[in-house]
Amino acid sequence: MNRKHIVLSFVLLFLGFVQAQEDTDAIKAQERDFKESKNITYDANETLTQNDFINAEADYRRAISKSEKNAAAPYNLGRAYYNRESFTEAFGRFKQAGEKADEKPDKHKAFHNMGNVFMKNEEYEKAVEAYKQALRNNPNDEETRYNLALAKEMLKKQQDEQKNDQNQDDKKNEDQKDDKEKNQDQNQDGDNEKDKEGDQKDDENKDEGDDGDKGKEKPEENKEGEGDEKKEQKQKPNEGDKPKEQNKPRPNQLSKQQIQNLLEAMQNEEKKVQEKMEAKKVKGAKIKNEKDW
Repeated sequence: MNRKHIVLSFVLLFLGFVQAQEDTDAIKAQERDFKESKNITYDANETLTQNDFINAEADYRRAISKSEKNAAAPYNLGRAYYNRESFTEAFGRFKQAGEKADEKPDKHKAFHNMGNVFMKNEEYEKAVEAYKQALRNNPNDEETRYNLALAKEMLKKQQDEQKNDQNQDDKKNEDQKDDKEKNQDQNQDGDNEKDKEGDQKDDENKDEGDDGDKGKEKPEENKEGEGDEKKEQKQKPNEGDKPKEQNKPRPNQLSKQQIQNLLEAMQNEEKKVQEKMEAKKVKGAKIKNEKDW
């Protein structure tokens, strides 16, 4: 081995030692940060028991930023949010705790509480999946198993209600469609009836026009059948109305008495004429002279 190769070997060995030292330092720093983060988490827990949520929240956030390996800090903060019914913030912290956790018991608790948040939000399908994930990490937890059964039951009930609502909406839409078609049919029947009445009216008007040509008077058209009523009244007087006087003379027409007087006058005149004619015959006849003896 020449000198060059020996120098290169020493350089590589030194670099490896330096890298190992850096890795060791990094690990020690992570462990130190993790330990400090756990201490801060402990302090936050104590603060929270004193009902000082604001300072406890600040400590939890500080512990989370101090170490990425500390799953307890986001989990405990999530529980603090959950107890205050801030479910959106709680879900985010439980999800963060599940991602940070390396051990199955920690993952189980994170998914279990995520399922609880979904139950509060009535997102039962997501709750079922969360509880299933929790049981994969701890199949023996009876509380999670019970929550899973409850979530399945609530999901079925929700789906049945949605199906029922959908059926009611479909029925309502169908009824509205039937009503619309029915109204359209009624309108069409009404239009046909109007056309039929119009044709009948035209025929009646045509017949009345023909009667007018024969010398009969055409009645005046009135609303709501008044013309027909007046026509009926002209043909036959209503009960209680005074009948027209039968002997009442019409304009330019002689009464019965006047006719009788006229006939008598004509007979008298004719008698006078006949008497005059007889007188003329007597005067014009030849008279035989009778001699007196």
